[in-house]
Amino acid sequence: MRVKSAFRGLILGAAATASLAASAALLPAPSAAAQGASAVLTIGQLEASGFEVRLTRVGSAPLQECTVTDIGNPTEQRQFTPRHGRDHDSVFDRVEVRRTISVSLNCAG
Repeated sequence: MRVKSAFRGLILGAAATASLAASAALLPAPSAAAQGASAVLTIGQLEASGFEVRLTRVGSAPLQECTVTDIGNPTEQRQFTPRHGRDHDSVFDRVEVRRTISVSLNCAG
């Protein structure tokens, strides 16, 4: 029983790694149209899509005066949560935990 449980954990770990790699490919690619767009608008759209936005900026102008120079590094973190299935076997569901994306801004004015 212990070997079966350890083997199941190894399989789930490999599946989780493969799942993260596959889900990263499904995230939206940064669009060229977003470059030069309003920082406030772009950040708002990304947050409305469920992303936690991480900013890097050049300059000290207010955010309303900044333009987007790059969007990249979208990541999605998921975890498996156990759910008891039939015959008392554990079934695991993938649950999205957090999505992050980086936005570079030009705030030089």
